[in-house]
Amino acid sequence: MKERKNKELSSKDLSDLVVRGMTEKKGQDIAILDLRKVKNSITDFFVICSGNSDTQIDALATSVEDEVYKLSKTEPWQKEGKANGEWILIDYVDVVAHIFNKDRRKHYDLEELWGDAEVTYLEDSVV
Repeated sequence: MKERKNKELSSKDLSDLVVRGMTEKKGQDIAILDLRKVKNSITDFFVICSGNSDTQIDALATSVEDEVYKLSKTEPWQKEGKANGEWILIDYVDVVAHIFNKDRRKHYDLEELWGDAEVTYLEDSVV
């Protein structure tokens, strides 16, 4: 597995930066799934949010990348989904951001799929 470049940044701190990027562009229904105690988990955190349109979903993804890079100089290891605009995944190895349109999010229901995770939901108004 590829390692992050910035060793000082904990996975919790990185997840907070992802949340910050999501709230910056008014991401909705933000959920943080703490997978650190889940056996065979693929990462430490999933951070999930919804957007109302392809434009907002793209803006959310850009904001997450900008916020993480600006404050930690950390680049994503991998990105997927920018072309289709329904689900964008930004993989920082220890933290994976999922930005969905509402229908896609309901369909995949990651919160239920990773039901053993500790889940924290943020209010839409949290900045």
